Amino acid sequence: MSEKQARKDAGWNFDNSYSRLPNFFYTKINPTPVSSPRLVKLNAPLGATLGLNEEVLQSSESLALFAGNEIPDGALPLAQAYAGHQFGTFNMLGDGRAHLLGEQLTPQGERVDIQLKGSGKTPYSRYLDGRAGLGPMLREYILSEAMFALGIPTTRSLAVVSTGESFLRDTEQPGAILTRVAASHIRFATFQYASQFGTVEELRALADYTLARHFPKSDGEENRYLALLQEVIKRQALLIAKWQLVGFVHGVMNTDNIAISGETIDYGPCAFLDVYDPETVFSSRDTEGRYAYSRQPEMAAWNLTRFAETLLPLLHEDKKQGAKLIEDAIAQFFVQYHANWLAGMRSKLGISKEEDEDESLITGLLNLMQMYRADYTNTFRALTLDKPEDTFMYDKLDFRQWFELWQARLGRQQETKAYSHQLMRNHNPAIIPRNHRVEEALTSAVIQEDYSVMERLLEVLANPFAYSPEQVDYASPAKLTACPYRTFCGT
Repeated sequence: MSEKQARKDAGWNFDNSYSRLPNFFYTKINPTPVSSPRLVKLNAPLGATLGLNEEVLQSSESLALFAGNEIPDGALPLAQAYAGHQFGTFNMLGDGRAHLLGEQLTPQGERVDIQLKGSGKTPYSRYLDGRAGLGPMLREYILSEAMFALGIPTTRSLAVVSTGESFLRDTEQPGAILTRVAASHIRFATFQYASQFGTVEELRALADYTLARHFPKSDGEENRYLALLQEVIKRQALLIAKWQLVGFVHGVMNTDNIAISGETIDYGPCAFLDVYDPETVFSSRDTEGRYAYSRQPEMAAWNLTRFAETLLPLLHEDKKQGAKLIEDAIAQFFVQYHANWLAGMRSKLGISKEEDEDESLITGLLNLMQMYRADYTNTFRALTLDKPEDTFMYDKLDFRQWFELWQARLGRQQETKAYSHQLMRNHNPAIIPRNHRVEEALTSAVIQEDYSVMERLLEVLANPFAYSPEQVDYASPAKLTACPYRTFCGT
């Protein structure tokens, strides 16, 4: 098969609508070629949904595309500019090691970004070399696919290639490039960049583009830009609730890591709770606990406020009235988030109808879990399996009293006990990507070049609600140690 034929048969169907924004928003630049790329992971099911041919995707021609050595027909590589708050401090940012190839138009009529990450320097790289490590790229692959299986909006990973080159961070690391798929890479920080450094016309162009791409139903609204803000708030309220319900800690909720689309993006210092502790922080950089598990809703509202402020010139000609629109809209975030979280917690406990005392019942369990340092996922797993004796708290009087209250609450429902347990199975994952299991897979892949551990992990994570025998070993938390688990920025 010729190179030209391989490109045609692969199924790439690119458009480049982002490049039709003012060039203020990006720099056209090709990826930097690498010496000896090797495909280490291909997401064939995702490729199929994108309309791509799996056989061709595994060819040497496609490998060259995933490595950035060749540009697909119709692609127009560029690096996006943005500027936002990192741990509360405003900085000029941008794609320092990523290249947006373009937007794949799928057979289902969807438009998704195809981005290479770790693909070389750009004008926004500052002092870095534009490269990424194999471990962090595989980590993003594992966690983003796990989040997808959990039903949480997320970017996804199509492929990971090793570059055949090493680079130096704290230590020498093997290089890699990840191909990321996203509804788009428009971030809160993209709007902050336009607001801080652009004209009102450029800001309006970005807002209009975002509305057309992500919220086309808002066209008929009287105030389209207020509708944009409200829709973004709605998606964030749902996303953060889903994070909290599975014990996910993003770790670096800077405004450049928050997507307008409502997808989870950037999997650097993220991790999942083992022991339930609302103050859990995993990121080595988060020494003040800014992005602790319990503060994620608060930080989401803070980020949304920064996003809303960028829209002020578009919301109303009177700044005071525009500010009032923002204040009212942000207040709705907490209402929507709480409603989503409460509904999700009811489902996790098999409760199908609302009662006023439900929140007290839920917080009662969470307080016990915190007091007795119970495992978050496995507590709900044990209740789902009707095995309360498997929890750390079974021999505690206050837990048994809570359990009796919960059973009485279920008894007041018209639905059967079987219905309640099925509801719980649908909302309580049997497994999550346990931190020690992820590290085990990465160590095996990066140090020993053995990808079998990662493949087995991905297989059991693909259906987290299966409650299958194969998942039992992966449900166990790591042994408690004196040193808390820490993650590091690198993706």
